[in-house]
Amino acid sequence: MHSSPTVLAVVPARAGSKGIPGKNLRTVAGRSLVRRAVESARSAALIDAVIVTTDGDAIAAEARAAGADVVRRPADLAGDEASSESALLHVLDELEAAGTGLPEVLVFLQATSPFIDPDDLDTAIRRVSEGHADVVFAAAPSHAFLWRVAADGSAVAVNHDAATRPRRQDRAAEYRETGASYVMRTDGFRQHRHRFHGRVELIAVDPAGAIDIDDETDLIVAEATADVTAEARSEVAADITADATAGAVAPQTQDHDPSPTRAAPALNGAP
Repeated sequence: MHSSPTVLAVVPARAGSKGIPGKNLRTVAGRSLVRRAVESARSAALIDAVIVTTDGDAIAAEARAAGADVVRRPADLAGDEASSESALLHVLDELEAAGTGLPEVLVFLQATSPFIDPDDLDTAIRRVSEGHADVVFAAAPSHAFLWRVAADGSAVAVNHDAATRPRRQDRAAEYRETGASYVMRTDGFRQHRHRFHGRVELIAVDPAGAIDIDDETDLIVAEATADVTAEARSEVAADITADATAGAVAPQTQDHDPSPTRAAPALNGAP
């Protein structure tokens, strides 16, 4: 990266992972998690450059092959106790030291979210770059009744009155932070040294793709989600072909990856 980007995406991807060894290089539908994150960022119209910060040689090679630049992360910022913020700040410090200049907008992406939609990124970037918000993060709508366990072992309702059971359509949606993306003003992030600062907004994303890879089960679910998406797109393509054969004018469509970054909508609309 030789010039200062206006919008920079950073993907932290350390080599160590206790839950899933080599997690960031595990694949969903034939593409590694780090590659999927990089390709989502590069597909967004408003992102100028993508950097992967890592301490792993194999991850660095995969990131470069996917089209990202790489910043090598020091060992003290790659341990289990290191925060994502520390990795982001290190990247910005390295850019400043190299005289590259800092971006106006920073896009923090997590490779453990395999279905990051580039259109969602562009929408969030516009909110920040146009001055409507300082931070916009991805969140999935939910109508779940949440409970917690009290010190005495009893169950306590968290987000509802247990004595009242309104219908789903009568309840306002709440939103679950997915962890997939956080778009923020760089100067505000450096000042507060935290992803949440100033005016915070969310962008509601498709719950079907709001998967965060923490264990092997999550990988199985992500693989199944990618398969459903590919099947749905194949059915659409078949319908278009049938219409064209019958004499209809088929719309122009771009070639799509058989495992797109956007997941298919949940069939029942449930979170």
